[in-house]
Amino acid sequence: MKISAFRPFVLLFSLFLVHVLTAPAQASAPTPAEILKGLPQPIFLWPSGAPAALGNAEADKPRLYAFVPQAKSTTAAVLVIPGGGYTHDAIGHEGFQFARWLNAQGMAAFVVDYRVSPYRYPIEIQDGMRALRYVRAHAADYGIDPNRIGVWGSSAGGHLASTLGVHGNDAAPLPEKTDAVDQVDAKPNFMVLSYPVISMQGPEAHTGSKKNLLGEPPDPALEQKFSNQLTVNAQTPPTFLFATTNDPTVPIENSLDFYRALERAHVPVELHIYDYANHGCGLCGSIPELATWPLLLHNWLIHSGWLPKDTPLPPLEGNYPSWPAGLEGPGKAE
Repeated sequence: MKISAFRPFVLLFSLFLVHVLTAPAQASAPTPAEILKGLPQPIFLWPSGAPAALGNAEADKPRLYAFVPQAKSTTAAVLVIPGGGYTHDAIGHEGFQFARWLNAQGMAAFVVDYRVSPYRYPIEIQDGMRALRYVRAHAADYGIDPNRIGVWGSSAGGHLASTLGVHGNDAAPLPEKTDAVDQVDAKPNFMVLSYPVISMQGPEAHTGSKKNLLGEPPDPALEQKFSNQLTVNAQTPPTFLFATTNDPTVPIENSLDFYRALERAHVPVELHIYDYANHGCGLCGSIPELATWPLLLHNWLIHSGWLPKDTPLPPLEGNYPSWPAGLEGPGKAE
């Protein structure tokens, strides 16, 4: 197969077999206090109370953080979905840090803090759908194009992101409280998946994510439905995948199976696998062997038309904490 990153429906698979000798320059990471100081005010997905809420605590109030750059270079935007095995949201290094990296390139980003265990399906999926629908419904308010909204999910957040990508409006039933926002399309226009959970079946499934999303014992029909590689078709959005061969947490087969499904469906896809063992490093700026992956994503965003061709690559910061001290929300680890 001819390899090209530019031709439609031609897929690029990149395997790094040696350590990277040079890495992008890295700035120091901000302190938790500095992260919170510049944080946008949360937007509650359901201002009058979330459907099926177990209470009225912070853990019961899913929310969105809108990071809108002062000078936008593009009308495209990204909904960022942190990972955490459906037990917490790694909102620092897989949420806020991603958003600020995108902002530095002139792209708007929205970070969702969704409900996790003890909540079970369909709550997590409904929160993700609501977040994407909110961004699309309010696109004009943020100066973005409702037809140019992607998702970027990591680990279990990658499962939630890919669920939106392959299932769209059929991902979960409408919640008990519906309004005009819930009538908006919940399918993204493109996907970025970092070391994602994809399958809920077989040995490649991440046991913790499956248990926390589907409960025990899981419904076999839901296991199959949310093994997202099985539902890929020609309408699945273009996708960028990043993972490591020896990921100690989520088997590489998740990314490989999803790549193969996209390739068979003739969906534009780019997969980058590094010969390394890591899970959850975010932008990976502190790991020289992996620190080039944001450059590859930057290039893909340009080549796919989501960023202008002359967009400069921003420097990498040191990793944010998984959850900045002093922040409250549904994704805070207990």
